[in-house]
Amino acid sequence: MASQSLSNLRVIDLSHVIAGPAASMYLAALGADVLKVENPRAPDVMRFVDAGDGEMSTTFATLNAGKRSLAIDLKNPRLRDLLLELLRDADVFIENFRPGTAERLGLGYEAVRAVNPRIVYLSISGYGQSGPWSGFGAYDQVVQALTGMMMVNGEENGPPTKVGFPVIDIATGMLGALSVLAALHRRATSNIGSHVDASLAQSALQLMRPLVTRVLATEQEGARPGNRGFSGSPGAATFRCADGWLAVAANTMGQFRTLCGTLGLDGVADDPRLVTQIGRGGATNVVAADRVELGRRLDEAFACHDAASLEGQLNEAGVPAARVRRLGEFLSEARAGRHVELPLGSGQLGPGMMGLGTTDDPVSPPPALGADTGEILRRAGLSAAEIAVLAREGSILLTDSV
Repeated sequence: MASQSLSNLRVIDLSHVIAGPAASMYLAALGADVLKVENPRAPDVMRFVDAGDGEMSTTFATLNAGKRSLAIDLKNPRLRDLLLELLRDADVFIENFRPGTAERLGLGYEAVRAVNPRIVYLSISGYGQSGPWSGFGAYDQVVQALTGMMMVNGEENGPPTKVGFPVIDIATGMLGALSVLAALHRRATSNIGSHVDASLAQSALQLMRPLVTRVLATEQEGARPGNRGFSGSPGAATFRCADGWLAVAANTMGQFRTLCGTLGLDGVADDPRLVTQIGRGGATNVVAADRVELGRRLDEAFACHDAASLEGQLNEAGVPAARVRRLGEFLSEARAGRHVELPLGSGQLGPGMMGLGTTDDPVSPPPALGADTGEILRRAGLSAAEIAVLAREGSILLTDSV
């Protein structure tokens, strides 16, 4: 679903792969005019990941829908200057080169600010724009390893375990888009531009905020939780049932007592040999007094029930629970039963924000490489002869007519 919330916003995006394109994707989904700039000789590698010859990958498509494409080689001074001219009228500039690369191209913050003092300039990197790690290359799984994320997943004695999708990349895109909106709000009242520094490492810490705070406060690493809930309650875990797995979040004593009653474990919640309580009043939490014995009883009880049946019973009784599904199964159920709002028109996932002036107009498809190059160069004043020369030498790519 398209939105017109940011319809007056003009974004020039030099980023590639996932984090940067995700940031501009959210802006485009909210109505911004996003111009994606790629090198015609070495375009965004995500165009071709998991795609056949000549095809566009689904990853690229979902991150770049609704954008326009300009394919120019910025090492050509004429084309670099042309981009600076386009930046005079832009609101946002996004880049995710290694720190220092944009400066070497003549497109660092100071160079862009010189032509547009009000620009909101978003730099995305692995570890920030300065410091001993700033020059390191960074991909999602590498940052998961460095920041400790791999060691807060999985079982205590098991190997490092990464999150199974590029969670830090997408979070960085969200953080970047949020930072851009904050900088634009400040500019609206102060007329001051900004250089925003967003990094994958900072995004990883934000995703792990409760754990980071706990480690800073206690100077101790907690046990790796596996599939157990963050609360530590013995009733907050993923249990094997007769027909599959069920995740349950019985965090409070009231929820745990309901869980035990549903499982036929009457009296367990009030047995001090098995369970103790912490907290006050209705916010009392559950702690296992004998984790081994209590775990044995819970495991045996869950094994006698069907996950699908328990999911309904527990939710109706006020205990959050969900049968473990594969992603495709969830999407099929969600679309068929409209259990959750999922804008999935034309195979695309919406930005996940409702109530922001969305319309029924579909988002335009992701652009072919160089789809708007000819039009943009003509509007910038280049003659057909100049454009033809640039195309022959490979400095631009045209897929539209000149």
